[in-house]
Amino acid sequence: MKKLIIFAFIICSSAIAFGQSNMACCSKQSATKQFAMLANDKRFVMSHPAPKTMHFQSSIGKAITYSTPDGKTANAYELKAKTPTNNYILVIHEFFGLNDFVKKESEDIYNDLGNVNIIDLDLYDGKVTADRTEAAKLMQEVKDDRAIAIIKGAIAYVGPKAHIATLGWCFGGGWSLQTTLLAGKQSVACVIFYGMPEQDVSKLKTLHTDVLGNFGNQDAWINPKVVAKFAADMKAAGKKLYLHQYDAGHGFANPSSPTANSAAAADAYKNTITFYKARLK
Repeated sequence: MKKLIIFAFIICSSAIAFGQSNMACCSKQSATKQFAMLANDKRFVMSHPAPKTMHFQSSIGKAITYSTPDGKTANAYELKAKTPTNNYILVIHEFFGLNDFVKKESEDIYNDLGNVNIIDLDLYDGKVTADRTEAAKLMQEVKDDRAIAIIKGAIAYVGPKAHIATLGWCFGGGWSLQTTLLAGKQSVACVIFYGMPEQDVSKLKTLHTDVLGNFGNQDAWINPKVVAKFAADMKAAGKKLYLHQYDAGHGFANPSSPTANSAAAADAYKNTITFYKARLK
């Protein structure tokens, strides 16, 4: 009987230890996973009203596919420079997917810079929606391993001589920073619009470029507290953060959103172009 009690105690203790270990593991979510989990927050989902209808037809952009290191292929939208250049911007879409807003914004940047190739990556693997409930589901379904494979495939596609800048909004804002980290020494510029920052200072120490961050002080999720921590983490990592904060909410730079803030968006765009011009020469 005594042996049975001791055995039961050991089993119980092991189960508790395993459970505690599991909880500790699960509590240490990656920055990208933390943002994806916001899809469980009804307020976050409701803060993304259906985008205004936008039909954008480009005469220079085209759909492409490329190989990814997981043995699959990825979709993307490419704007090729008129004159060959090693300057590239890898763009990561926002909440609703790789839609016409993203393509138009990319072409505006392309025209204003004049010496760059732009590739809009598709982390939703061909899915796009104007329904916020469906978008929340798509965002949650993104697996880090697959997203990283898509990004690494794009880095291989542009080649080892490419100078890589990145850009992303919302969901894509966090992935813009992750793409810069993956690009390593090839990275030359990173722009984040209200995305979840990387919170591991040891990872931030591996950055090879400056970061421009555009955030809204009325954002209930990537709020001033989150932004302040990011600024402190970048300082601790010895990296330069050009920080711009606006009296605006989440998604302020998306002109297809009914809640867009045109003044904040215009200033953030101007600063983004200036930032790129200094680094994509």
